[in-house]
Amino acid sequence: MQTKPTKPELPADHSLLVLDDDVAFRTRLGRALTARGFVVSAVGTVAEAMDIARLNPPAFAVLDMRLEDGNGIDVVNELHRRRPDSRVIMLTGYGNIATAVAAVKAGAIDYLAKPADADDIVKALLALPGAAPEPPANPMSADRVRWEHIQRVFELCNHNVSETARRLNMHRRTLQRILAKRAPR
Repeated sequence: MQTKPTKPELPADHSLLVLDDDVAFRTRLGRALTARGFVVSAVGTVAEAMDIARLNPPAFAVLDMRLEDGNGIDVVNELHRRRPDSRVIMLTGYGNIATAVAAVKAGAIDYLAKPADADDIVKALLALPGAAPEPPANPMSADRVRWEHIQRVFELCNHNVSETARRLNMHRRTLQRILAKRAPR
């Protein structure tokens, strides 16, 4: 049973930029955040997001880390140059400590793994500075974290199975079997 989204107390300026190259996810997230009271601009490229950041920087932003034409961290830097009080959440399908640190150093207030729930995003956007976030209701399983890591390394190795297996210190056939399966829950 779905619960109706509640509208939290939003500041006077509740403009929000959503940047994600996954059209279905971007559309769903944009609708969910609009239902929660935000004025959403949803775009699919770093270039479009940079234009919005330069011309009319929003109060809030939810940005994907890796996109076809660049990196969401570039948008964080531009947003904070134009509007230092902008509150930014980074999303990624490839969560790791290095990218989380880079996002926070660039000025993001939080870093969430995809698929992030709209309620979790709103909580992070509206959290008081210094407030500890609640633990996730549905954290990724250890198998899913392992699978995400393997997929990330595979992508970084330009989909070269032999190179990926070498870097992960695993047998090539074992890696091929893992890559052939669906993602664990």
